[in-house]
Amino acid sequence: MNDTFLKACRGEKTEYTPVWLMRQAGRYLPEYHAVRSKYTFLEMCKTPEAAAEVTIQPVDILGVDAAILFSDILVPLEKMGAPLEFHEKRGPVFLEPIRDRAGMEKLHVPDPEAELGYVMETIRILRRELAGRVPLIGFSGAPFTLATYLIEGGSSKNYFLTKKMMYTDPALYADLLNKITDCTTLYLKAQAAAGAQALQIFDSWAGVLAPNDFAEFAIPYVKRIIAALRADGVTVPIIYFANNGATLLPQSLESGADVLGLDWRITLDEAVKVVGQRVSLQGNMDPIALLLPPAKMEKLIQNILDQAKGARGHIFNLGHGIVPEIPPEQARFFVEAVHRLSRKG
Repeated sequence: MNDTFLKACRGEKTEYTPVWLMRQAGRYLPEYHAVRSKYTFLEMCKTPEAAAEVTIQPVDILGVDAAILFSDILVPLEKMGAPLEFHEKRGPVFLEPIRDRAGMEKLHVPDPEAELGYVMETIRILRRELAGRVPLIGFSGAPFTLATYLIEGGSSKNYFLTKKMMYTDPALYADLLNKITDCTTLYLKAQAAAGAQALQIFDSWAGVLAPNDFAEFAIPYVKRIIAALRADGVTVPIIYFANNGATLLPQSLESGADVLGLDWRITLDEAVKVVGQRVSLQGNMDPIALLLPPAKMEKLIQNILDQAKGARGHIFNLGHGIVPEIPPEQARFFVEAVHRLSRKG
């Protein structure tokens, strides 16, 4: 197996810098659209054969060093008892937002094999079909980010309702986060048992929090998840990605993750000054920089590789998900350039 990605997660020496892209199984690929045309988004998440097919596409098309399960961070929340719809223009919408204790108490912690079995079946199919070519990454949302969707009813500009609950009813907020944390812990444990070889926890909206609020209202729940996974014997590498989290690195370091994902708002050498050799780093090119002409993109890639030289380990990635407007040939060139420019000797 090409285990370069796993070695970098563990801080071991690699022949070159491994690379994968967040949202690499997605709307920038015509092959993805061919499959997607047969299903709604949620249907595709719940159809193991289709989800596995689009998961493998970027491995074949781009030559990335890891596959990431095709799913969505909100899938477990639906099984907690929160009706969910995806709208083309608005994105995810929770039809019954959780804003009081009665709503919170209606939620339950689902059994991942019984109620989210399609995710585990997708993982099992992928392990067979990838046949050891590259590792498979499973994932979940982080409790704070998942809570924002439940409380706001979808996406938000200022997260007023989430912060209102945090500040004015901290007991309700804590009870909701505890329930989401229990759900996420079981969900990730089941993914590892099904065959996921690494796990990433996405904290997409962590950057809306001040560092002291992040320390109180977000990172303790991530820390609890990772500690519980380790206590239950889950040994696969765990990545924690706090989007827009440059100011949150000292607290993120306490999560217990093996790898911290970074966006483009901090240079990797500055991040190394904060984290030292305790964790590996993942990132961190601006996704829109994939539009650069080849010579300029190569220069940017080399600059990021140079910044990462002091890191315990480095996995090249974008600072957020690839956007639908990126031509696939640009993404293919990016992966090839990372491999070529980082190859030792």
